[in-house]
Amino acid sequence: MANLPDFDDLPPVPGMPQGCTWGIFDQDGKKDMYGTLNLLTPEVVKAAASEICHGVSVSLNWPIGSVRIPGFFRKSLDRQVTKMDDPRTGKIFAFDDEVHFNTQASSQWDSLCHIQHLPTESTYNGFKATVEGLQNPQESDPLPTLNHWHKRGCITGRGVLIDFKGYADAKGIQYSPFSGFRISPKEIEAVAEYQGTTFQHGDILIIRFGFTEAMGAMTGEEQAQAMGSSHAVCGVEGTVEMARWLWNRRFAAIACDNMAVEAIPPIINGEERPPFELVLHPWCLSLMGMPLGELWDLKVLAEECKKAQKYSFFLTSSPLNVPGAVGSPPNAIAIL
Repeated sequence: MANLPDFDDLPPVPGMPQGCTWGIFDQDGKKDMYGTLNLLTPEVVKAAASEICHGVSVSLNWPIGSVRIPGFFRKSLDRQVTKMDDPRTGKIFAFDDEVHFNTQASSQWDSLCHIQHLPTESTYNGFKATVEGLQNPQESDPLPTLNHWHKRGCITGRGVLIDFKGYADAKGIQYSPFSGFRISPKEIEAVAEYQGTTFQHGDILIIRFGFTEAMGAMTGEEQAQAMGSSHAVCGVEGTVEMARWLWNRRFAAIACDNMAVEAIPPIINGEERPPFELVLHPWCLSLMGMPLGELWDLKVLAEECKKAQKYSFFLTSSPLNVPGAVGSPPNAIAIL
């Protein structure tokens, strides 16, 4: 994987923009479904294990249902508890629970099928997804959904936290989580230098903005009011330049504690555009095959990293093994 070409040197894919990686991870005539997770080689994972120095583990999973009124007409959490009675005594023998939720309404991974490249109506590597195909997946016609991650052991590797919230507090940079505030690759590199953090090929990049912390302190009505009809949120800039930097840094994935990794609203040619014109989503998911994690809970991780003066760690993540899964809670744990 060390010989992968940079963004501007990637071999052209007919009819696609420069930087499209379709086919670059294909092997033996078989279309790849993992994208940049291929960078998590046995050598990379083995080296990442050396990041465990303090024996401290941190869950990065925000409680399901924390977005109390999900946007874009998504369903909120519905949880029902059932019981089983002992027929001999009538006493309760056991409890079960049934949980119904939209996978976009709390910490999640977006699969490489979540967002399409609209001009070609294709997901990563040219796969054609349909509601029927995702609802009733067939082994004979696979799609790059999250259940396939389990065939490669899911995600284990070196995580790197960019604590932009901590950096901004220290530098007197003020911003609202519920705004279109955005940061560039240059600013991410500045935070890394401030923290004494270096990047390695195959890293899982994790960026904290303080978004889930602000949301978690609100009622559902307050959340809806803060988001507004524009769904404005802070994040990384949604640009081709950001996609180029992410690829050239050879990140295996990127996750943030905000709603969409990239800032909303998208800005294209200096003009604000609606959320359905996000730039980084189709670039990362559809064109480059780089998974996006959203709404991760990063406050405690930031505290532990600051205490240890170490912002890299061993990361594990195992999404739900649901056939055809478009999204899933990450079930992510950082081990310092």
